[in-house]
Amino acid sequence: MAKDTETVIQEFNEIVNMTPNELNEWLGTEQSTGSGWSKDDGSGETVGHESGRKIIEILEKNPRKDPEKYDEDDVQHMRKVVSYCKRHLAQEEHAKKNTDSKSYRSLKNWGHDAQKS
Repeated sequence: MAKDTETVIQEFNEIVNMTPNELNEWLGTEQSTGSGWSKDDGSGETVGHESGRKIIEILEKNPRKDPEKYDEDDVQHMRKVVSYCKRHLAQEEHAKKNTDSKSYRSLKNWGHDAQKS
């Protein structure tokens, strides 16, 4: 059963702990562009890197996190972010704290910095 929109928005705002500027800076690094699964479109960009760009758009267009200001596309992507991050945070507890791990870098592409409290 899919989570309701209110829950997805709440969990997204808890899990995504990077600001648009922090995430944008991270996405510009070699560590970011080299982490994750490559997209099937031949662009060389990873799925997580593309997700990070979408997360920045969501955060910048609604900085006050007003639930009424998210559109359906925002919520759909927020749902993916929550699902991805929760799954990886549950499966890879030790790896997410190791800043050299693929898991840590991938989570950062999805807006979650495990080094932040």
